[in-house]
Amino acid sequence: MMGKLRASKSRASMQLTKSPQFRRLRWRLLLSSLGVISLTLGVAAIGVYQYVAYSLVQKTDQDLAALANAAAKNIGNIKANHAALYSRLPPTFDNDGDLDIPWQDLRQNLQKVEWFDQNGNPLSKAGNHFVSMPLLRQRYVTQLNGMRILTQPAYVADPPQPGTPKGVKPHKTLQGYVRTSEPLAEVEEELERLRWGLGWSGLLALVGCGIGSWWLTQQSLQPIEQSFQQLKQFTADASHELRSPLTAIHTSIEVMQSHPERIHPADSHKLTMIASATAQMTQMIEDLLLLARADGDVLHQPSQTILPLDELVEEVVDSFALQAEAKSIALKADLAIATPVKGDANQLRRAFNNLLVNALQYTPEGGTVTVASLTQDDWVTVKITDTGIGIAPEHLPLVFDRFWRADQARTRRAGGSGLGLAIVQGIVRSHRGEITVSSHLEVGSCFQVHLPLA
Repeated sequence: MMGKLRASKSRASMQLTKSPQFRRLRWRLLLSSLGVISLTLGVAAIGVYQYVAYSLVQKTDQDLAALANAAAKNIGNIKANHAALYSRLPPTFDNDGDLDIPWQDLRQNLQKVEWFDQNGNPLSKAGNHFVSMPLLRQRYVTQLNGMRILTQPAYVADPPQPGTPKGVKPHKTLQGYVRTSEPLAEVEEELERLRWGLGWSGLLALVGCGIGSWWLTQQSLQPIEQSFQQLKQFTADASHELRSPLTAIHTSIEVMQSHPERIHPADSHKLTMIASATAQMTQMIEDLLLLARADGDVLHQPSQTILPLDELVEEVVDSFALQAEAKSIALKADLAIATPVKGDANQLRRAFNNLLVNALQYTPEGGTVTVASLTQDDWVTVKITDTGIGIAPEHLPLVFDRFWRADQARTRRAGGSGLGLAIVQGIVRSHRGEITVSSHLEVGSCFQVHLPLA
């Protein structure tokens, strides 16, 4: 007994996995969650990268500012020795070949220093590979050719004058300008490593989140799928079980109506109403059973018979000629010949039957219903166009929903179950096709069925 129960659960689980509706829903949820996670990780990575890049550049600017402040203290000596330096007198060098500046080892840190007088004329420089650019005589920081460059004025405090009150800041005199620079190669290397780290860590995080999202999606949809499967099974079972009593009722009414002498005249109308209601319920049960089979993938494998679609549609149109004539509706057909399709003739006949019933029902007297077909590439398109009351734009996405009706435009017709268009959509999709609709209020509607040619 337990083995049978486990086998039943296993079959139910396989059915749930195969459900096309939930496969599409599962993928939509997974892709949506991955999209949100990717966006979040991307924004976080960009934020981290921008913060680290800003911090590294700020650290470089601080180093350049410290170097400029130290170099500004020597501008007096530089100006005093300017004539000697530019007279090719031997400057003072240390052992590494740089201009001797005891407060900075420029070669080791790849930093450069340039001194200028108060008029912007160059005085001296230390370092190698300078960037050629004009001096802007104010404090500013810029970036050029992979170099971070800082320029700032150099001031020297004047000696205090006799009688100057205490606490008064001495006057400062502009002595010149100091420009320091440093290549950003090390910063770029750090940022390159950061980019690789963020990229690989983000990819690994995305893969991990994808696996987690897939597992959570499976877990969250499992009870919904089970409930859907139970509801679908109940619909199929109820539809199947209701067929027998409805058949018995219908048979009994037919027997009673076949002997009108046994029926009281006052009950004759009641029996007619019961027969009509029974026929309507029978049709609804058949529609529900068909949709339950469609949900169970029974309709997703129609018979692989090659049949002439033009002849099939023409038969359906001919069967509605008397009904259209009774309502004074012009029923026209313009069908392309030689349009073979692969599928089930009964199912396709029912689909076009439902579409024509729908078109004739909602087209007023004196209107026109046109059935036309055309081929393009490997597809055949059948158009059912009417001059009926039309469908409001906001209702178009709902026309194929089960039991849906737009109360503003359509009323329940006698014998209608509200499942006709849902059945049409299920049949068309089972034949690897597509159905679309366009409509305008008080102008009419056009249903287009696209099927692959055999």
